Amino acid sequence: MFGLFFFILFTPGVSEFLCTSPDLEMSYTFCDSTDHAFMFNLTPCSTMNKPVWKATLSWIPRSDITFLKVVFNVWYEGARALHWKEVVCSGADDEYVECSTLKGETIATEFDIKGARITFPKGDYNIILQGFSDDSENNMVICLNFTMIVKQDSF
Repeated sequence: MFGLFFFILFTPGVSEFLCTSPDLEMSYTFCDSTDHAFMFNLTPCSTMNKPVWKATLSWIPRSDITFLKVVFNVWYEGARALHWKEVVCSGADDEYVECSTLKGETIATEFDIKGARITFPKGDYNIILQGFSDDSENNMVICLNFTMIVKQDSF
């Protein structure tokens, strides 16, 4: 079964159900209490035998995106499974055109998530994705808290 994740301008702090399939359920909430102009679409809604997830993102940031550091944390069954940080936009010779987005402009992009090649064991995952406009991680521009439930082992 194929599914889509889709969310736009939902009430902050309220969990939004994103998708369900025989092997996966996902929902999310924003970490802060502010409304966001944000849309995210991901296919397929499955962890089984899918080497790549296709993602589409549309976001209107509330500040200029000249510097963007992404922090990604994954917990599996309550234990930290992954901690990853990367400076996506540094303000000089950036690889992505989205790095010059000004406050109020729309970022619209498509990309592959190749991490879907990972075999996810059955269980509960909590995924926190944070974006910061500074290297010290003091100025958060977005924060998403995903809940992912893998219903069956893929092996």
